Amino acid sequence: MIGIIADTHDNLPAVDKAVEYLNSLELEMVIHAGDYIAPFAAISLKRINVKFVGVFGNNDGEKSGLLKELPDLVELAEFEHRGKRFAVYHGTIGPVVDALVKSKKYDVVITGHSHDPQIKDEGGVLLINPGEVCGYLTGKRTLCLLDLDNMQAEIKEF
Repeated sequence: MIGIIADTHDNLPAVDKAVEYLNSLELEMVIHAGDYIAPFAAISLKRINVKFVGVFGNNDGEKSGLLKELPDLVELAEFEHRGKRFAVYHGTIGPVVDALVKSKKYDVVITGHSHDPQIKDEGGVLLINPGEVCGYLTGKRTLCLLDLDNMQAEIKEF
């Protein structure tokens, strides 16, 4: 199982609660789809006890500071895990995400940015937005859990 989060936006109590929840599960990896904001908020994410993959978001202004805490952050993450191909990009509907989905190179495309949790099957490509950890826009703190054995994703409030 994989944990997927996005849009933490410096909300330290929410980040700490998400990390505690994710660490309580038997996960293989946690993916963050961007918008950490400040480097101090990334420090809490370093407590995640499994492999961490993350991308920058549009509000991540202090990229050099974030890279000091999370040195593997990139604009677009592309990787394979357990035979499944992933693309992670912060933006939502638009030319980049459309191209990632339409390329059919990926089994899972993960986005953030809209703060709107969504799981869609786009012609055999699972498109996931986990919503927002911060809870600022929707009033709900959400994340997504993806079961790779059956490719089922579920949005969880925490």
